Parts: sequence; structure tokens; C-alpha cells
Amino acid sequence: MRVDILSKEYPPAIYGGAGVHVAELVRALRNRGDMEVRVHCFGAPRDEDGTFAYADLPELSSANPAIQTMGVDLAMVAGTEGADLVHSHTWYANFGGHVASLLGGMPHIISAHSLEPLRPWKAEQLGGGYRVSSWVEKTAYEAAAAVIAVSAGMREDILKSYPSIDPAKVKVVHNGIDSQLWQPNHNLDVVRSHGVDPDKPSVIFVGRITRQKGLPYLLRAAAELPPEVQIVLLAGAPDTPEIMAEVEALMDDLRAKRGDGVVWIPEMLPRDQVTAMLSAATVFACPSVYEPLGIVNLEAMACELPVVATATGGIPEVVVDGETGWLVPIEQVQDGTGTPIDPDKFVADLAAALNEAVSDPDRAHAFGLAGRRRAVDSFSWASIGDRTLEVYRSVLG
Repeated sequence: MRVDILSKEYPPAIYGGAGVHVAELVRALRNRGDMEVRVHCFGAPRDEDGTFAYADLPELSSANPAIQTMGVDLAMVAGTEGADLVHSHTWYANFGGHVASLLGGMPHIISAHSLEPLRPWKAEQLGGGYRVSSWVEKTAYEAAAAVIAVSAGMREDILKSYPSIDPAKVKVVHNGIDSQLWQPNHNLDVVRSHGVDPDKPSVIFVGRITRQKGLPYLLRAAAELPPEVQIVLLAGAPDTPEIMAEVEALMDDLRAKRGDGVVWIPEMLPRDQVTAMLSAATVFACPSVYEPLGIVNLEAMACELPVVATATGGIPEVVVDGETGWLVPIEQVQDGTGTPIDPDKFVADLAAALNEAVSDPDRAHAFGLAGRRRAVDSFSWASIGDRTLEVYRSVLG
């Protein structure tokens, strides 16, 4: 069997959970040794057998980003000739997978990491390109042989967003974690080098600066934490200047109120530094208003860190309230934005959960130990590779 995987992200160019998923899934499938796995990705050439990269087309350099994406997808299609199955990840590659399936007659499987109807803020970033990306996604999903949802919550969102899809075609295969790459790392020199005192309690956030990650809510909640608690943000890659400006203003306010103990690291750190920063923290904060699963929570749990996270999307399938962390309730506007109906209440509930975590370090530590056990036992990439292969076989007959 030859499977061709299409993705915008692939190492070393990874900026989100979908990229992590693709990299780990490819490794798990190739490690089986009983199938050929080729990768088609965006960007600069990769020095890896069976992996092919495609640069933006110079003819489209001044076009809307959505059109540039479609140009790369079309360049990918010719490379899929001879595949038994194509498997695309995110709307960025769905167009390539769909056209490859039409041209070559092979089944097209989609892994759903996010949904355009539930990310309307993308219109800020893409303008009319958001309507194009939404059309691409809808067309590809409705024609796909199968859709893999990374959580049961995501499966519900898919069927709600695209009601014409046969529910039998939508399978759940969770995201995973490599518990050897992500494990406790008590390198305190790294922590201190970034301006964090490992001897003091801290709340840490890791993620991109996007509407869905809910960072502004966390910054408002952080103002209610005890003064000795440090706020550590590993946050960069803003979607738009507007969200960046909002975060900068909130950071200025927070620093004015709290003085020291607010650390913002905007660049992407190497994994060994991220694990050191996670391992030194008291609690991980995930204030997302949209999260199909949330690999960041698994990464934190694998480093024995308890999690305070929003009870939305697939997060409750990862974080067990009262066992591996605290789930913060949220009532959300049903317009696709995920906006809390009562933002002040959500911020207050988030602050209360964070305060509970930092006020009882023994309990937080126990939750962290339970979190690693759960990450290791329930979210290994080998088992996720096996379940993905089952989906492949189901469409190939």
C-alpha cells in the first residue's frame, strides 16, 4: 500500500498542532515497515527520503494567500500519481487531496484539525480568501471517502458544519504524544536564562497568538493571581496585527499592575527548552475558545504539569477534571467565533481555577503525575497509527 500525505506543515516548518500530528503520524506509519508513506508539503526542499516540498508559485506572488495556497496544492497533485490513497491535513492541503482523488481515482481521506466555519476570525487574515478557503474545505469534506476527527467533539462539529456528510464516514482518531520526547526536564539553567525563577510558582501558556487560543482572557485572569505567581507566555506567530496589538496592550496593563514576574517569550523555542519551561511551572493554562483536541495540553501533561483548560471542543477528552487538572466551564455564542456569552464570568472562572491550582501545590503535583500517566497510556502515536491504518483499510476494501 502506498499512502501520500499532503500537509502545509512538515518538519522543520511546524507552527501548530496539525504539523505535530502529521510529523508524528508519518513516523508511526513508516515505522510499521509494511507500507510506503510519501509526504507532500509546502516550502523549502526537505532532506528526507519520500518527502517532497513545493514552493509558492512565483506567478501568484501578489495573489491573495488563499489563491497562493491553491497554486501549491495543484503543484502537489502530479506528485501523487500512483498512490493508493491520499490523506490531507487542514484546508491548506484539502484542495490538493481532492483534485488528486478526482484525477487519479484513489480515495481521499481528510484529517480534521480545525474547521473554517468555526474560525470566522480568519476573515481578518484572508479577506475574501476566507470564502475561498471555506469553499475548498466544504467541497473536499463532502467528497472525501472518510473524515478523521481528532476528537468526539470535533466529530460533532463536522456533522453540524457539514450536515450532508454521512455520519458513518466520520471516524474519531485522537491526536497523540511522544512521551519520550515530551517528559519532565529539570534544566533550571534554561528556566533562569529566560528570566523565570523556578523557586516561585508560575502559570505557563504555550501557543500561537490567535483568537481561538483565548490569550486575552488569560491575561485578564492573570491580574487576579497572587503577586508572587509568575506569568510565563511562550506565545508568538500572531494571526493579525489586530490580535497582536490587543495582546501587547493587555501585557502592558498586566506589567503595570504586577511589576516583575511577567515573562513573554515570542520566539519559538527548541523542544528541550520548552520541556524545561513546562517542567518548572506550577500549572499550564489553556484558555482556548476553540480547540478540536489540544496537543499542547498533552505536551504539558507528559511533562507532569497539571492543566487548567476551557471545557470546550475536544479538551474534556484529554483533561480529566479533578484528576489531571481543572476544566473551566464556558457558555459560547453559537456564531462560530466561540466567544463567551459572558466574558467577565469566563475570566472570573478561569482566574478561580488558576488560583486553586497555585494555592495547593501538592494537589497540583498529584494532578501532574496523573496527567503523565494518562498521556502515556491513552495517547501513544503507535496506537494512533494503528487506528489511522484501520481507516485506510476501510476505504480501500
